[in-house]
Amino acid sequence: MKIFIFVIALTASLLSLACSGGTTNPAANTATANKAPANSIAANNAAAPAKADEIPASVKAALPSAQTFTAMHKELTDAQIASIEKDTGGKVTEKDHHSYPGFSTASGTKTQVGSVTIVKAAGKEIMVIYENKDGSPYIKEIKAEGVPAGFLSQFAGKGHDDDLLLGADIKANGAKDDLAKAITDAIRIDVLSMQALYGKAHTH
Repeated sequence: MKIFIFVIALTASLLSLACSGGTTNPAANTATANKAPANSIAANNAAAPAKADEIPASVKAALPSAQTFTAMHKELTDAQIASIEKDTGGKVTEKDHHSYPGFSTASGTKTQVGSVTIVKAAGKEIMVIYENKDGSPYIKEIKAEGVPAGFLSQFAGKGHDDDLLLGADIKANGAKDDLAKAITDAIRIDVLSMQALYGKAHTH
């Protein structure tokens, strides 16, 4: 009988001790649960910087009929670069090609009115405005400060199927020969790059 009473007393004591040790602070747990972890979406979004405007002012000026632009960055493959350099005899200096499609909403619907690339040659910034013809990019207009309009206007309507060679389908037309050659070569590389990245595949 004494042994039985002792066992009961011991059991009660152990239960009391277990309950006491398992007591927690609800307020502390609630605060911990509500605290956002360092890598949470909320924390990351709060820390993320605002996206900078990727559209250069010169691009907006080159295509004034567009109200909005999209920045397109696409990489040329090694095979595309090899093909372009073989066809032009020039050097593709950057694999990452940038273009800026422009859109107008004047008619009530979003319509692409052209695409602009920036080509640098002979210390000048050349704005090449493209339009789409049968799935391929063709030059609509070329703009560059300090370059004769008679020279630049020759590029309009030309695409990857044209020679785009100084002395052939392109003449200096008032531009110095070295300037005319540098610009022509750079534009030819850009035209073939645009075709490789965005043009419709076709056979000749």
